[in-house]
Amino acid sequence: MHLALMFSDMREILTNPFFLVIVVFQIWMTVDAVRRQEWFWAVLNFLFGLSAILYFFMVYRPARALEGGVSLEWAGAGERERIKELEEQIHHMDKAHHHAELGGIYLKQGKADKALPCFESAYERDADDLDIQGAYGRCLMELKQPEKAIGLLEKVVQVDPKHDYGSTLMALAQVYRQQGQVAQAQSALETTLVHHTYAEARVMLAEIYIEAGQKEQAKFQLEEVVEDGKHAPDFVQKKDRVWARKARKLLDQI
Repeated sequence: MHLALMFSDMREILTNPFFLVIVVFQIWMTVDAVRRQEWFWAVLNFLFGLSAILYFFMVYRPARALEGGVSLEWAGAGERERIKELEEQIHHMDKAHHHAELGGIYLKQGKADKALPCFESAYERDADDLDIQGAYGRCLMELKQPEKAIGLLEKVVQVDPKHDYGSTLMALAQVYRQQGQVAQAQSALETTLVHHTYAEARVMLAEIYIEAGQKEQAKFQLEEVVEDGKHAPDFVQKKDRVWARKARKLLDQI
């Protein structure tokens, strides 16, 4: 009798829609953790539903914010579908943000030449939008048009120095340095690092310090890159791998 009741209760639990949603979510987070080689989280997610929720907020969401797109899809499938949607929307509505988003996808794909006319169209329709100006400036930077890039990026950071989590100011620093405007590049990178801890910004600033003979300041920035990398999640370590490698190489040279 007790056994029959137990099986009845189990059947009710297993067929409960809420329970099924939790199981599907737990499997999704476990698969994502394995894909990212987050083995510790993969085990916890497999064993505990609460761990899957923690993983979603602590690892999955920050990772997707950096990577963009949807986790469970064939590579590039979501982007191709979105490009088609945007082309349709541009044809029918011709909005600035549609042109800008299309340019952003092409820029992410490394197709700056295809992105440029999109950003030009977006800028023609809304020249005051900071996101459009920033993305347009980065595209020009990729296409080796530094003077026009500097003009746009400077406009953005004058209004909002923290624009796009400091990445716009960091891009401006990169263009300054390419143009030999070392003092401006140094100032922009130092301002970026007041609010953020980007490995790329630290390494670029360290290189400027080394060129100026300020080896102790350079050493501090490079050691911070190496130390931060030891404690960062796997997806951050992968993103910053090239900068961590460069930081260790520069430390050996100092």
